[in-house]
Amino acid sequence: MKATGIVRRIDDLGRIVIPKEIRRTLRIREGDPLEIYVDHDGEVILKKYAPMGDLSDFAREYAESLHETTGLIALVTDRSLVLTVAGAPKREFVDRRIGTLLKHVLETGRPLTSEEAQELAGGITVDEDRPLFRSFTIMPIPGAKEAIGTVMLASRDDRRLGPMEEKLLQAAAGFLSRQMGS
Repeated sequence: MKATGIVRRIDDLGRIVIPKEIRRTLRIREGDPLEIYVDHDGEVILKKYAPMGDLSDFAREYAESLHETTGLIALVTDRSLVLTVAGAPKREFVDRRIGTLLKHVLETGRPLTSEEAQELAGGITVDEDRPLFRSFTIMPIPGAKEAIGTVMLASRDDRRLGPMEEKLLQAAAGFLSRQMGS
């Protein structure tokens, strides 16, 4: 565990304030659920709850199936991280924070294609000047109140994605949503 040098006291109701710097770094907002663990040494561990984390095996298998079927790169994310990728190196994507375009899809709850995204700033890039994908479609995974993640198909070559890929993503998002009981 990494020491922060920040000390907080528990109030009379058993509450503790998580410092703003840590909340900002971990992207914890008011109302976000946290999991509480106690390890074998008696240390209390707070972890940002990721409902999609429960689906990692389903997500991985679905991404692999999408990649095998389409030949495209398939990614599944939760609200903050890439959970799995098929068709591209895992070290390039898995456990990386999501980018501007994926956040946009989560916030709006609407799918997004690369053509629609050209007018939006940011995106999924290695650096500011070189996009990772030439063509993509991102579909939100619906939750009870808001999107719980995204599923994405992408191409690094000149292949354009169309209505068939969008339908495949709708099926994937619907399946993962049902697995979560949303």
